[in-house]
Amino acid sequence: MTQRKIIYLCALLYALIIGFSFLFTKVALGVSNPIDTLAYRFTISFLSILIPVAAGWVQLGLHGKKVWRLLLIGLFYPAMFFAFQAFGLVYASSSEGGIIQASSPIFTMVLAAFFLKERTTWLQKLSVLASVGGVVYILMMKGASLNVANTKGMALLLLSSLMLAVYSVLARSLSTEFTALQITFAMMALGFICFNAMSIINHATQGTLPELLEPIKNRSFVVAILYIGILSSLVSALLSNYVLSKIEASQMSVFVNVGTLVSILAGVVFLNEQLAYYHIIGAVFIIGGVLGVNYRGRKRQTLKGKMSA
Repeated sequence: MTQRKIIYLCALLYALIIGFSFLFTKVALGVSNPIDTLAYRFTISFLSILIPVAAGWVQLGLHGKKVWRLLLIGLFYPAMFFAFQAFGLVYASSSEGGIIQASSPIFTMVLAAFFLKERTTWLQKLSVLASVGGVVYILMMKGASLNVANTKGMALLLLSSLMLAVYSVLARSLSTEFTALQITFAMMALGFICFNAMSIINHATQGTLPELLEPIKNRSFVVAILYIGILSSLVSALLSNYVLSKIEASQMSVFVNVGTLVSILAGVVFLNEQLAYYHIIGAVFIIGGVLGVNYRGRKRQTLKGKMSA
């Protein structure tokens, strides 16, 4: 198997993991509030990566490097991304959140062109719009809508989507200086610190600190938090950071929409939701968009291979 195929398999695995995370997140939120869920999520994630590092099984190799640059990426994602998303969903619906998050590849393409000087063809630009359009079309046909009256929630969700795009560009930029493991470690550490601090302060001010441990008594919550903590946070971050070190940020960004497609199909398979014609039409646009965005990358890789031969 060629390295190029491995890269795209990692990207597809990333999309598959984040797609199923929606189901498990819904289970966790049925037991705990968003901030406490995020605190548990990143506690599991950070411990999962800290233990092998502390035991010496894995070497980070950060000595002599500008660690503050890693802290910057962790500030944008997961800290600011999830914070804006959590508070945005207080004022807006989850369907509105899904529609707005689909815009992330557009933000990524613009930021990558400006900061990374990534050049995109008209085919790639149209493919990004097709992918975004596929997600929006499915959600609209399911009855979702954008309620402009929820301006506060919409603004926060847009900021959340922008933070995801900034992360993609930063991770791509830092991939020449840091490994995927080093970037992921910083992300999990910042998520652990930020969300545990928010959770503890929130419970302390309300005098409900003992309630912080209540969710772990629920077996469904434990299973859900293990999935979103280990797979959806840690493993997906490792995959994302690895792929971003190999392909352009604009190419990787469209796999976020594949994750949305997976979550919709998961609802059909596991929640017995109806598979309608608009799911198929939307899926064609999403998958076609992914193929179109990455077409130039495959062609350029082939040309490079011929030139070096």
